[in-house]
Amino acid sequence: QVQLVESGGGLVQPGGSLRLSCAASGSMFSINAMGWYRQAPGKQRELVASITSGGSTNYADSVKGRFTISRDNAKNTVYLQMNSLKPDDTALYYCNARVREYWGNPMTVDYWGQGTQVTVSS
Repeated sequence: QVQLVESGGGLVQPGGSLRLSCAASGSMFSINAMGWYRQAPGKQRELVASITSGGSTNYADSVKGRFTISRDNAKNTVYLQMNSLKPDDTALYYCNARVREYWGNPMTVDYWGQGTQVTVSS
């Protein structure tokens, strides 16, 4: 079993910065990839950024050049540095981890955090 704990959300003015963190804990697992999704009221959930255990990254077009995803494999933690924040970035941000579990029959499972609110407003 894996648990994801997110932190770093909050209220920030346009043009400001926030750094989100997501730590995975548990046992008998390895992380294949981690990512950040977000969902604003009235909109569908969208992928913001993802990173594999090897460091390959992917970003939504709307955040390229402003957001940076990184990870610390030793700590099973992923970060999302968000700069030049815009009101359109306001959303509930969810951490996702695709893990390989070694208990029982080995299998790949997606886990989700509870979400952390990011509000960009003047």
